[in-house]
Order: sequence, then C-alpha cells, then structure tokens
Amino acid sequence: MSRYRGPRLRVTRRLGELPGLTRKTARRSYPPGEHGQGRRKRSEYAVRLEEKQKLRLNYGITEKQLIRYVRKARRSTGSTGTALLELLEMRLDNTVFRLGMAGTIPGARQLVNHGHVTVNGRVVNIASYQCRPGDVIAVRDRDRSRKLVEANMQYPGLANLPSHLEFDKNTMTGKVNGVIEREWIALQINELLVVEYYSRKV
Repeated sequence: MSRYRGPRLRVTRRLGELPGLTRKTARRSYPPGEHGQGRRKRSEYAVRLEEKQKLRLNYGITEKQLIRYVRKARRSTGSTGTALLELLEMRLDNTVFRLGMAGTIPGARQLVNHGHVTVNGRVVNIASYQCRPGDVIAVRDRDRSRKLVEANMQYPGLANLPSHLEFDKNTMTGKVNGVIEREWIALQINELLVVEYYSRKV
C-alpha cells in the first residue's frame, strides 16, 4: 500500500484529529460517505484497524514501513507500543515538524527530501533517518532554504516544543537532547491496539 495522497480532511473526519497530517479542521463532525451519520457497531478488528490507520496516516508512512517499525519495536526492551511510537517520533521528518520548521509532517518531509535540512552539519535528504540524542538539526545555510523555513514558521504546527528538543529561532538550529516521553506525543492513540493488530500478521 502506497503513501496516502488523497483528501486529508476526509481522513480526519473518519479517524479523528491527526496533528501531523493537517492543520485544518473539518466543518462536519461525522464520518464521510453515505453511511457516515448512521450509527453502527464496530467489531474488535475494525477498532484495531482504525488505530493502525491513525498511526500510519499521521506519520505518513507506508504499510511496509510500519511493519518494519513494529518488528524493530518488538526487538527492543520495554513496552512494544511505546518503543514503536518512539521510533516514529524520532524520524527526521517528524523531528523537523516538531521543531516548528514545517506546519505538517508532509511539509517537513518535503523540506528534507529537497535538501533544505542538515544533521550535524551534513545535508540529509532521507525523511526516515532516525534522530539520536545529541544530533544537531539545522536549516541549510542558503537563502532559499532559510526563506522557506521562515515562511513555515509564520504558521507553527504544534504550540509546545517537546522536552527532548530545543530550538533557536535566530540561528534556526535545533538539538535532540534525548528520546521523546510518551506524554509529549500529540497523537491520541492506543498503541497497544496497534501491537495487537500486528500480533498475528508480523
């Protein structure tokens, strides 16, 4: 399954608020489609599938990538669900978004892919790059890159900077001081249901 490129508000109406996908809010509160306003009982599988889709669409990853992250999270110590969220939050595109350099994760991915971001002084154009404590993330030292990020910073994505990050607006430089804590993850999700969804598939 490829990366989602369809209407974003349609997704947020169905799954609820996805802070990484869009800043817009839907005018209608019920799900889209002919039966959107009808009440229906959802199966346990449907609930787990919905939680998985929230995670996949918020972080803008493919099904294949998510399966790889689940496998990696299983190999780590501690809670698989928390480890999975930490892996996704420490991606470079998400870190750029959380630093306020872009309004959404797709916007941050575009900045990274087009070579506007440096990590430890070197241009990194791989959105899935895993940031580590001590990494210094900055805007590339050229006018075009700086103007793009300055324009993005007029409309910040999330209001609060997570405790594991620091950002200097004057130099447009951020630093990763540690691994994100669970309470700083903005997405409203039950990660255990995602792990349960993949328990038989992976």
